[in-house]
Amino acid sequence: MQNVEIAVVGEGLAGSIAALALGRAGRKVALIAPATERRDHRTTALMDQSIRFIDSLGLWDMLQEEAAPLCVMQILDGTKRLFRAPPAQFRAADVGLYAFGYNIPNRVLMEKLKAAVDAEANIQRIDASLQTLTPSADHVSLGLSSGENVTAAFVVGADGRNSPVREATAISTRRWAYPQTAVVLNFSHDLSHNNVSTEFHTESGPFTQVPLPGARSSLVWVVKPAEAERLLALNTQQLSLEVEQRMQSMLGKVSVEEGAEAWPLSSLMADRFGKGRVALVGEAAHAFPPIGAQGLNLSLRDVMELVELLNSTNGAPIAADLGERFNRRRRGDIMTRTFGVDLLNRSLLSDFLPMQVARAAGLHMLTAVGPLRNVLMREGVEPGRGLKELVDTLRHPFSRQKAG
Repeated sequence: MQNVEIAVVGEGLAGSIAALALGRAGRKVALIAPATERRDHRTTALMDQSIRFIDSLGLWDMLQEEAAPLCVMQILDGTKRLFRAPPAQFRAADVGLYAFGYNIPNRVLMEKLKAAVDAEANIQRIDASLQTLTPSADHVSLGLSSGENVTAAFVVGADGRNSPVREATAISTRRWAYPQTAVVLNFSHDLSHNNVSTEFHTESGPFTQVPLPGARSSLVWVVKPAEAERLLALNTQQLSLEVEQRMQSMLGKVSVEEGAEAWPLSSLMADRFGKGRVALVGEAAHAFPPIGAQGLNLSLRDVMELVELLNSTNGAPIAADLGERFNRRRRGDIMTRTFGVDLLNRSLLSDFLPMQVARAAGLHMLTAVGPLRNVLMREGVEPGRGLKELVDTLRHPFSRQKAG
């Protein structure tokens, strides 16, 4: 029987970052997951708040050269509907940032994370999968596939959508699927992207180009399942032409790289995000379509909150109700983001005319009303930041003018 302070189950991006953050905070951590070889051609856009957190863990210097800044984000209506939204452009400089965030290949993220985790003295790797989990008042018992038994004062479930930790803790979920599939790929192009990310809204979902270093970009193209099958059956030259035409040749000639993948779209939200001596982070707690660069950023806020809660104990033993406290702290953010992404996605699919009018009017307001646009940009980068600055401005409307 092995005793540990915190057991993190799952070593994907969320689990690895959780283990590293807790280890760097001085906690003794066991990272439990079977050794696997992963080939992930996807990329992740990390917003400014997430980049600052990654930097606090000592990772940003290792990642920066292989990340591309997202200085401008623009939305273009690519539908053929009667009511079309006007172009909307958002500049990081308008909210005092060089970039909203950075787009990083998942492969690079995992490589640098693995090296950092391996070098962290407070982290012990256990090459096994979870078989049983039994919580009690003062600890959690974990039975592993290796035959080993581990007891922990606290468990972090970072083991994905089909989380064994969540199931063993008797936390139920709400799940729903969409009639959509995301085609994910990387491509090179003749013209510079100038650190601009462009999202075309189409009748089947968003078509989102995100910069990579050099003359390269990543793409998430949401289409109907049959269309995804057709696209993946094309050779790279044919697929390149399809991407270039969909982009209206904005980046010139396109050359799609090998490794295009298709991911059926669905969402999941746990009914609670913590219970007793267990907390759920990442896709064990919430999962939704890759729209608006929300997924891993939301997961990192899970980790930030957990580290803050544990640090607030001032060295006292981990409380038996920490999971409940974590659940209360995370509920608002997770529910808002999950349902916000769901509403945006459904608004693109809807043929209901009032919904199309509302969507077009909403984007028109964003382009026409500068303060509203800036508040929403700040909220997208860091939840709560935009609203706080708006309240401060309303309380002290002349403070900025006097400061100048």
